Amino acid sequence: MKLFWIFFCLSLVCATSCALIERNPFDESWETPFGAPPFERIKTTHYLPAFKKGMALEKKEIAAIAGNSEIPTFANTVSALDYTGEYLTRVDNVFRNMTLANTDDALQDIAKTVSPLLSKHRDDIRLDDKLFARIKSVWNQRESLDLTSEQVRLLEETYKGFVRSGALLDAEKKERLRKINENLSLLSLKFGENVLKEDNRFELVIEDAADLAGLPDAVVSAAAEAAAARGHGGKWVFTLHQPSRIPFLQYAENRTLREKIFTAYIMRGDQEDELDNKEILSEMAVLRVEKARLLGYETHAHYVLEENMAKTPEQVYAFLDQLWAPALRRARAEAEAFQKLIIREGHDFRLMPWDWWYYAEKLKLIRYDLDEEMLRPYFVLENVRQGVFDLAGLLWGVTFEKREDIPRYHEEVEVFELKDRDGSHLGLFYTDYFPRAGKRGGAWMSSYRRQSRKNGEDIRPHVCNVGNFSRPTGEKPALLSPEEVETLFHEFGHALHGLFSKTEYPSLSGTNVARDFVELPSQIMENWAMEPAVLKSYALHYQTGEPIPDALIEKIRNASLFNQGFATTEYLAASYLDMDWHTLTEQEKLDPRTFELNSLERIGLIPEIVVRYRSPYFRHIFSGGYSSGYYSYIWAEVLDADAFQAFKEAGLFDRETAGKFRDHVLSAGNTDDPMVLYQRFRGAAPDIKPLLERRGLK
Repeated sequence: MKLFWIFFCLSLVCATSCALIERNPFDESWETPFGAPPFERIKTTHYLPAFKKGMALEKKEIAAIAGNSEIPTFANTVSALDYTGEYLTRVDNVFRNMTLANTDDALQDIAKTVSPLLSKHRDDIRLDDKLFARIKSVWNQRESLDLTSEQVRLLEETYKGFVRSGALLDAEKKERLRKINENLSLLSLKFGENVLKEDNRFELVIEDAADLAGLPDAVVSAAAEAAAARGHGGKWVFTLHQPSRIPFLQYAENRTLREKIFTAYIMRGDQEDELDNKEILSEMAVLRVEKARLLGYETHAHYVLEENMAKTPEQVYAFLDQLWAPALRRARAEAEAFQKLIIREGHDFRLMPWDWWYYAEKLKLIRYDLDEEMLRPYFVLENVRQGVFDLAGLLWGVTFEKREDIPRYHEEVEVFELKDRDGSHLGLFYTDYFPRAGKRGGAWMSSYRRQSRKNGEDIRPHVCNVGNFSRPTGEKPALLSPEEVETLFHEFGHALHGLFSKTEYPSLSGTNVARDFVELPSQIMENWAMEPAVLKSYALHYQTGEPIPDALIEKIRNASLFNQGFATTEYLAASYLDMDWHTLTEQEKLDPRTFELNSLERIGLIPEIVVRYRSPYFRHIFSGGYSSGYYSYIWAEVLDADAFQAFKEAGLFDRETAGKFRDHVLSAGNTDDPMVLYQRFRGAAPDIKPLLERRGLK
């Protein structure tokens, strides 16, 4: 009996010890299909140790390259450098995607700890004198090296990247740059966190059914479900999430409540409380001025745009100016038409921003016998997604196969395997489409693994599309708005850019391209969304299964230019605001409200329209990597309108044209200058005329 207890105690100790030294999933090769992340095994406690280990491992790899006694070559220095940090990248990719799509307080706390560590780690690499000396040595002998065009591109990008990161600065300036980078990383993180909390904390609780007048039944049902989920049973709740906010602004007859939800939306980050972002963004603007000057640039915009197609702030402003005057003219005409409708209804109030969506929807119904609710029954989310899958099949012969054996991080996530025309594996595609408290607003594409080639093996990518689309309600499936349909097509284009990637080096693959080029693959996909032949394939009524009728398609076509003045001016105003913040030359903190007001007054934005993103919640430029780059959406629209013209000329589903686009844009990554890549596809520089025609701005 005594012997039994000895063995029992030893077993208990062993079991306890094993639990204490549980293996971190990031330390293992992932025995999942295609090496997909084993989400069910990754715990919050695993991230910080994995980050620290990843940084330590990459530090050793860098030290080996920098300390190599052999003469610097492309292979032992530039190429070797591009493959370092594999462990850290794997950890960072999973963690970053979770903080965007499925975060909580614990993950946000880890992000605050890791952010300055990663900033220091990256600076340690880019400011390593020995490492840069080797890179510079290879750079100096570039003319005599026998390199492929992709290798030449990698050498150029690597050398420029180090110089732009401060490699040529003296020790004192390098130290100051480190501090700026650390501060910016923390401020950016805090800015985004505040906006997320703002998005989640507001709720418009309606108790009187009379206040729901004008709202479609599906919108009311969704609000009732939201209320029940938030502990307001028997009431209705509307939030700042787009599927809730936009329909309320479009249809709610209660003007006071429209003003309430609209004001809550545009005052995010600007309420003089713990979530106020004005001080944060003002400090970021100052630090960006200092960093640009430290690196030898006139402004932050000059620093950023050097790497973009636009090249200079002057070129961006000139481009925006070319569009602003006709767009503003059209917006004024739209505002006048809405005001006349208000008067015709017997009201005497002046059109305000919270009225715009409401009267736009009314006038569209009057002029074109069309409103959004006529279309929603045909836009079942799963059908729209299948429609874009089928479109990819028509253009490139690829297929998407749903996989139930791939781990997922949330029950609403679905995973598909992309196969090429010959049946070969191209990558994994995750979709995550509905809003929740732990998800950032908006829609985006990201990667869990990027494509590259290593030791002769083609490492295929794992990419995701994340959105905040309308949820299913009651017995109805998720029925999308036309804008949500176009957003799904848009983000799918980004996904294809990652999935079709066919490059050698990790840093040149997929969407690692100039900011004003990256939107071309996404925006060209939007062109097919409302094409009759494509619509007929996916726009099937959720109850009858009947395809969308030709009469409704004709109404969509007739209304295609409706409200384009508003859509263009609110976007362009945000682009100007971005550029104005980042062409500052003085390290002086400015009051964001005053600065923003002056920026918008300068361009003459009419009071009936509010800039698409006010500064305190402008995530793109203060926490999303688009600083000095928000203009890129419409810059890329010039490209996509011109590129789609090639399909119009050859046939909307022409395989040869699609093949060229895949080879020279979707698969090429950053292997050459973006204008060179575009001209290889199109045979000429892009023409702005198709864009002007599309938006009715001729």
